[in-house]
Order: sequence, then structure tokens, then C-alpha cells
Amino acid sequence: MSAPPTSPPPSSAETVPEGSYAVLALRDFRLFILGRFAANLGQQMLGVAVGWELYERTGSSLALGLVGLAQITPMLLLTLPAGHWVDVHDRRWIIILTQLGLAVVGLGLAAVSWTHAPVVCTYTLLAVMGTGRAFLWPATGAILPLLVPRALLSKAVAWNSGMFQFSASCGPALGGLLIWWTGGHAAVVYLIHAVAAFTCAVLLLPVRVPPAETDAEPATATTTATRKMTFRSLLAGIAFVRRKPVMLGAITLDLFAVLLGGATALLPVYAKDILHAGPQGLGWLQAALPAGSVAMAVFLAHRPPLARAGWAMLGAVGIFGLATIGFGLSHLFLVSWLMLFCCGAMDNISVVVRHTLIPLLTPDEMRGRVAAVNSLFISASNEIGSFESGLVASLFGPVISVVSGGIGTLLVVLWIATAWPELRRFGRLDGAALAE
Repeated sequence: MSAPPTSPPPSSAETVPEGSYAVLALRDFRLFILGRFAANLGQQMLGVAVGWELYERTGSSLALGLVGLAQITPMLLLTLPAGHWVDVHDRRWIIILTQLGLAVVGLGLAAVSWTHAPVVCTYTLLAVMGTGRAFLWPATGAILPLLVPRALLSKAVAWNSGMFQFSASCGPALGGLLIWWTGGHAAVVYLIHAVAAFTCAVLLLPVRVPPAETDAEPATATTTATRKMTFRSLLAGIAFVRRKPVMLGAITLDLFAVLLGGATALLPVYAKDILHAGPQGLGWLQAALPAGSVAMAVFLAHRPPLARAGWAMLGAVGIFGLATIGFGLSHLFLVSWLMLFCCGAMDNISVVVRHTLIPLLTPDEMRGRVAAVNSLFISASNEIGSFESGLVASLFGPVISVVSGGIGTLLVVLWIATAWPELRRFGRLDGAALAE
């Protein structure tokens, strides 16, 4: 499926409108973030349903960890080829077709839940979902810079992150309430996920993807996307990231911080056995992180670009580690919720820095493969981190798992700050200041 000729962009040569809301005047960007909102709302509702149902059926922390492992395995195998595919095919249609596939997965999970099919069926469908996400994430990361002028990209990232996290905040709470309202049944939640994914696909149909603006770094023999997939082309994204120390340091920091510090896989355990909050409490706990992210995204969208982005990112991840330790030790629901809220707020600073500098430092013909590398790091940190948390919790208990992860995050911040001084020196977060 080759990329068809696209309509010309809204005159990017014109004076770029100013203000925190200027980017929302762009129709295609609005459709994009609304589609993302719908899809992620369903995805987050599905996440709380899968966690609650599996823990109810198995009573095992390890079973929760296997959720991440089931999704990350196909992503590890397919993300780099998917990045090449994104660079030589229509990114919009990749997103649309992937969302339709995820809708089918939601219908399958509803059938499994309704019929009480073996748990292995759930893991199989989650693996199919991971396959779809291997293509979805690089396509999404590569298409966003083409929908807005370069000067508005940091604002677009903040608004996109805010909408994404707002859906992630509402989704778990709605999912938990629906499970409670239906007496512990998750099938309705899976059906809603299917409808949400289909809605995203429909919203993206009228989106026009304009040609890329000229990037500061010209294409070379190693960066030009060729239609023939080769071993060299698959590794081109990794090679490009290695040549950009700021980018590599930021991605590595996020990888290990979330890998060690993420406590989300164990929230069903905390909700049921430690905080005694039930499925409603689980929904509110899972909503706390995205609620913090939304608050920070709105704050950043109304502020000038970060003046010392490197130090802001390092400091935010350090506070993320401290808040993780606080959550692990807490036995009070309100304190636990506030610690997770803080984790979400600090994580959003990392998201905005990373998702702004990566597309601005990357020429368009490489954005799919570089976005694939970034998504591979993100998925590894989230899904392998979930497996690690579940495994450590099954051996030593959930509190030790979460607290040790927070301590590990603090050590990672010290390591990254020492190993990548370029990240410490990274300054203003806007298009003009990103040339190395």
C-alpha cells in the first residue's frame, strides 16, 4: 500500500499563529487527537478489565506480569520491521487498519470473557494486540510532526499528551465502575474498547497528511528509506539514535526509569489486598497517573518551552522514583493516590521532552524507523517492567517489588546524568534550539 499523493499543507510558510491554543485551530490535528482520545479511552478501560479479571480468576501476581510479557513479545520481534514499513507506506492507513484490527481483538476478548474460555485465550489475544501496537506506535509517532508546523510541535506534543492522558485518566475509572455495575463481568468493557477503536479509525479517514517540511539534516545513503527491506535498513533507526547523544540519553533514561519504577502492574494487588478498595478503587488508582499527566500537560501547554529541558527531565524522573517509593510504603488510599498522581505529572515532563526533540532531530524519511526505536524502548519499559514487577512481587511481595523499583529509578538518574552530559546541558525545548 503505497502512500498516495497528498494535498498541500496549510501554508507552513505563513506566519505561525501564536498562543497556547493556536495548534487546536488545525483541523487535521484536532481529528488526530480526538481519534487518539477515543482509542486510548477504550484501551485503558480494557487494561483495568484484563487486570481485574485475570487476578480474580487466578489470584496470581505472576499472571498479571504475564499480561505485559504477552504483549511485548511480538513487539520486540516486529517493531523494527514495522518502522521500515511506516517509512515507505501511507502512515494514516497503517493507523486506520491497525485500529480496525484492535477492534476485532476487543470482540474476541469479550467472547472469551463471556464464555469463560481458558486464560491462555486471553494471553493469545493480548499477543495479537501487541502485534498491532508494533505498527501503530511508529506510525503515530511519525505522522504527528506532519500535521503541525515545526514551531508548534512542542505545543502539539503537550496537547496530544494531555488528551491521551485525559483518556487514560477517565478510562480506568469508567472500566472499574462498569465491572462493579455488571457484578464483576468484563465483557461489556471489551465491547466498548472495540467501538472506541473503530471510532478512531473513522475519525482518521478525512485527515490529510501534508508533505514534510525540509529538515535541517539532509538524507544520506544510510538514512534514505528504500522500498526494499534490508538488514541495514532495519537497523538504520538504531544507528541514527546512537549518533544523537541527547536523544539516546533521553530514551535510555525513560526505559530504565519505567522498567524499574513502574508499579501499575501491581495495582490490582494493592487495590484488593493492601488498600482493600475493590474494583472501584482499582479504577481510581489507575486513573491517578494519567490525571497527574493531564495536569502537567495543561501546565506545560500554557508555558514557554522548557528553558533547561535536560535538567527538568532528570529532576522529574528523580521525583518519579521518590513518589514510587512513597506509594509502595503507603497503606492509606488517599496517600497512595497522591503518590501515583505525582508519578504521572513527573512522567509527562519526560514525555514532552522526548516526543518533541525526537521528531525535530529526525528527517522525515527516517521518522518511522526512529519512532519504532522509541516505541520499542517504551514498550520494553512498560511491558517487561510489568513482568519484572509481577515476578519480584511473587517472590518477595508487592511492597518490596515497588520500593526496590523506586530506589532503582533514583540510581538510574545518577547513572544517566553522569554517562550522558549532553542531556544535562540540553537547553530550550523548541525547534530553533535543537541543532547540535
